[in-house]
Amino acid sequence: MARATPRKAVYRWVLEGIPMQLPSFDGPFLILAVTVLVAGIARGLSGFGTGLIVAPVAGALYGPKAAFVILVIIDSLPTIPVTIPALRIAVWRDVLPAVAGLMLFIPAGVYILTVADPVVLRWFICAAILLCAAALWRGWRYQGERTPPKSFAVGAVAGVLSGVAQIPGPPVLVYWLASPLPAAIIRANLLSLFFISEIMSFATAWTSGLFEAPVVAIALGVTPVYFAGLLGGWAAHGRTSDAHYRQITLSLVVLSAFLALPWGDIAAASGL
Repeated sequence: MARATPRKAVYRWVLEGIPMQLPSFDGPFLILAVTVLVAGIARGLSGFGTGLIVAPVAGALYGPKAAFVILVIIDSLPTIPVTIPALRIAVWRDVLPAVAGLMLFIPAGVYILTVADPVVLRWFICAAILLCAAALWRGWRYQGERTPPKSFAVGAVAGVLSGVAQIPGPPVLVYWLASPLPAAIIRANLLSLFFISEIMSFATAWTSGLFEAPVVAIALGVTPVYFAGLLGGWAAHGRTSDAHYRQITLSLVVLSAFLALPWGDIAAASGL
């Protein structure tokens, strides 16, 4: 009897109700669950942050491919209750061009990663992100008109950063935070943007055969924890002023810059 491929096994489990193995509730799983809870709170509150919080931890615990699958699963269906209200108030003339730029320019970021010095590249990216965050923190605002071509360009920068360092959030966040838009609209734009990108990521992971049963079991095991964090962050968002929202989201931007630093090379250079 031919052995079923991982993708076929998950397909049968989903459509035919075949029981799936439970995750091992060991130390790595508990660490991931706590991380996912924090990421859910950040996502529900600010509209982004899941990838930059979960990816480094899940990658260290289970490997980069597993981390990708875990992110795709926890950040798809559980976000629907939080995202649906946001879809009604998002500024789609800004969101859709940004989505197009994001998806079209991810390959460009991957190409740059293959030909450029990765350490220099990551230092440059982190410095640029931190400078933008510092300017916004000091009250700088972009006064020009926000047109679809400009939104596309910002999405393209996000796509390049996604291909280079898996941090697409900062460019679009900085662009929208620099606008006079209220926090609710900025959050709605971010939720809509990343929800659409997650649907595309889900399709990519499925067609690539990455949904292996053990990894799917881990992802499904932490999904309720992530959903609880989402609801908590969503509730906290309703009591957060625009000023506090900008402070929290800018703090997440700074965190993403520090997480993107080449820490392995820094440790090696310092002899650690």
